[in-house]
Amino acid sequence: MRYLTSGESHGPKLTTIIEGLPAGMPITAEDINIDLARRQKGYGRGRRMQIEKDTVEITAGVRHGLTLGSPVCLVVENNDWKHWTKIMGIEPLEEGSDEEIKRVITRPRPGHADLNGGIKYGNRDLRNVLERSSARETTVRVAAGSVAKKLLALLGIKVASHVVEIGGIQANRVQNLSIDQIQEISEASPVRCLDEEAAIKMMAAIDDAKQKGDSIGGVVEVIVEGMPIGIGSYVHYDRKLDAKIAGAIISINAFKGVEFGIGFEAAKKYGSEVHDEIAWNEKDGYTRLTNRLGGFEGGMTTGMPIVVRGVMKPIPTLYKPLKSVDIETKEVFEASIERSDSCAVPAAAVVAEHVVAWELANAIVEQFPSDQFSILKEYVDRYRAETKEF
Repeated sequence: MRYLTSGESHGPKLTTIIEGLPAGMPITAEDINIDLARRQKGYGRGRRMQIEKDTVEITAGVRHGLTLGSPVCLVVENNDWKHWTKIMGIEPLEEGSDEEIKRVITRPRPGHADLNGGIKYGNRDLRNVLERSSARETTVRVAAGSVAKKLLALLGIKVASHVVEIGGIQANRVQNLSIDQIQEISEASPVRCLDEEAAIKMMAAIDDAKQKGDSIGGVVEVIVEGMPIGIGSYVHYDRKLDAKIAGAIISINAFKGVEFGIGFEAAKKYGSEVHDEIAWNEKDGYTRLTNRLGGFEGGMTTGMPIVVRGVMKPIPTLYKPLKSVDIETKEVFEASIERSDSCAVPAAAVVAEHVVAWELANAIVEQFPSDQFSILKEYVDRYRAETKEF
């Protein structure tokens, strides 16, 4: 499977086209809208999320609630477009157009794509960069991931996400929760945190950062249960599934680190404290006594829950602006403000959940016959049975 997204932050709409979905898979707009609404929530979000009420329109590839096997097109309208119709208009400007319509930006913001993107594509107006590099694009990445998550759910694979750290405040590990409980508790928390006491401290830290005109980042975790053993491959670097997931996590705006299982803690331990011993029983087949490697060995799934974490840096546009240089005058200035989120970590957890879901669904479709969903399910079920008796 693959997908492309298009659209600008203040353009008329965001679009994604998904290719490679099996025919006959149930999907509705409401399935996707639930996840789009989840992405918009979270303590610390700015005013843009009050303007937009994201809902998807399926314009191709689905008939009577079932995929056709042809490309699926998803469209999300930007409600704020009505305030930007001239500034972000498609048609050429007339000679002598008002400067307010041009709204040229020549002052790059530290931490954004503005300067690097302007240099790469020759854009002297940096609005041409920031409109596309904006995290607004993750709206349709969540939409695509929601379709992938639906495919996984129909195959008995569940995906959940939560926040484990914001602004240096770490949540205590809550033991023995099912993946459904993790999702339920995180959805009820304004910061998507399973530890209620830590959540209160996180919200206070977000308030403090906002009062100071600053921003804070954090760490999110995605957990997946039900993936069969041996999805992915060890034969080539570009077929390792954990590598694909790592790349997907880092591709999310403002993400700077990724780890699986105990992750970087493994560097401090003996091998005997890191690797997961193998066991077998008649009910479950092959299992592991621990899950320190987060569900992966050799670029392939082990059948244990996949546990992957991503590190999100603080949002770089601040009410306490940093210094930069105007590309026209080369004069020093204090960076402008384009958005007002003081913390987007809770929303980023939802984005991470969906980019992981996409990579897993794609790996499933690559490994098994998938022109028709019923055949895909039959093969996955048969493969699960075979792995138990291997």
